[in-house]
Amino acid sequence: MTTTLNGQSLFDERTLKIEIAGTSRESHRRKIAGLDGEIAIDLGARGRTIKQTGSLRAASKAALLDRIGAIGDYMDGYTYTLQSDGQTFDNVRIDSFKTNNERPGGAGLIIDYEIIYTQLTVD
Repeated sequence: MTTTLNGQSLFDERTLKIEIAGTSRESHRRKIAGLDGEIAIDLGARGRTIKQTGSLRAASKAALLDRIGAIGDYMDGYTYTLQSDGQTFDNVRIDSFKTNNERPGGAGLIIDYEIIYTQLTVD
């Protein structure tokens, strides 16, 4: 399984996990004085949330910070393509990127991460 973001291999595959939420619809509801009930306006389909978790490995603290920075560079509000395990998710935007639990591992360092994407349009 290879996971890429806009064609770049940024992630370690050992512990990588992707969870895909279902799509949703949005509506706007309003009560109107003098009427029994409410008006509902269907605003159509909305995107879905994709959660990616895993860990990053690097030989040194500087190399680990470079990897974290390379992922963080994608938190710019633009949309990208996420590919994982033969699936392609177009129009994804990184909304959240968190790291925690930095620790020594093997010949370097390991840090856990969580990325929350929003896929703006779902085909």
